[in-house]
Amino acid sequence: MGEENQTHVTEFIFLGLSQDPQTQALLFFLFLIIYLLTVLGNLLITGLIHKDPRLHMPMYFFLSNLSFADLCFSTTTVPQVLVHFLVKRKTISFAGCSLQMVVLLLVGSTECALLAAMSYDRYVAVCKPLHYSTIMTHWVCVQLATGSWASGAFASLVDTIFTLRLPYQGKNIINHFFCEPPALLRLASADTYSTEMAIFAMGVVILLAPVTLILVSYWHIISTVIQMQSGEGRLKAFSTCGSHLIVVVLFYGSAIFAYMRPNSKIMNERDKIISVFYSAVTPMLNPIIYSLRNKDVKGALRRVTAK
Repeated sequence: MGEENQTHVTEFIFLGLSQDPQTQALLFFLFLIIYLLTVLGNLLITGLIHKDPRLHMPMYFFLSNLSFADLCFSTTTVPQVLVHFLVKRKTISFAGCSLQMVVLLLVGSTECALLAAMSYDRYVAVCKPLHYSTIMTHWVCVQLATGSWASGAFASLVDTIFTLRLPYQGKNIINHFFCEPPALLRLASADTYSTEMAIFAMGVVILLAPVTLILVSYWHIISTVIQMQSGEGRLKAFSTCGSHLIVVVLFYGSAIFAYMRPNSKIMNERDKIISVFYSAVTPMLNPIIYSLRNKDVKGALRRVTAK
């Protein structure tokens, strides 16, 4: 299948992160640790939010959705990568590649919208505290979360359709370690300009639009905090927003780098490192960031372990 013939591709071969056996062995244990921490951390966050009534608040409702998305994102890629570290021929079927791409785009795009919804929640909490309970009702939170997953499904559908409508004949070696549009388009047997522009346009909607909302929210938050008379109040306001802001920078920084560069034909090692960051490292860091910087989560963990 690696030869330049005109048969339709039925499977893809990944080059992976390394061809060196010793490096692959080292990476296997590194990715295994990352994945175990991701699963344990996100399940812990979700369990604490479900179990502790003190965490039944809008911010933690969105956080539980984010943890579930992180778990799905990591599980869609890392177990396959672990298996490929142990075998010489790193293959995936065309159908398997398509499914992986659909799920990754779904949960990745959903995370973008969820982070925007969380920034709005922080804006209301800091800038309109007296109206917080009437604005951020449970029904509003459900609508925002449902809208986030719906927007993720729409973005996934559009990007997947545009990517898979192209013919893939002959070339089937992907210089990557999982299936995503930027890597797959390099193998298409037809002109990819219109598809790249469609994916770029969807990236503007699903990446830059939420980023704009987040920036506007934090502009108002910072303006409000600066006007506070109490130093303790300013510290509390910044601490409630700090964890979310760190996650936003980590996730959006790597995602924008990967998806907002049209006409990028060459997948280099830097691109792979960025992909590792948002597909494996960020889902692991999110629960750590929220647990270490959040008094409510740490308090819930102490109450659970004390029982």
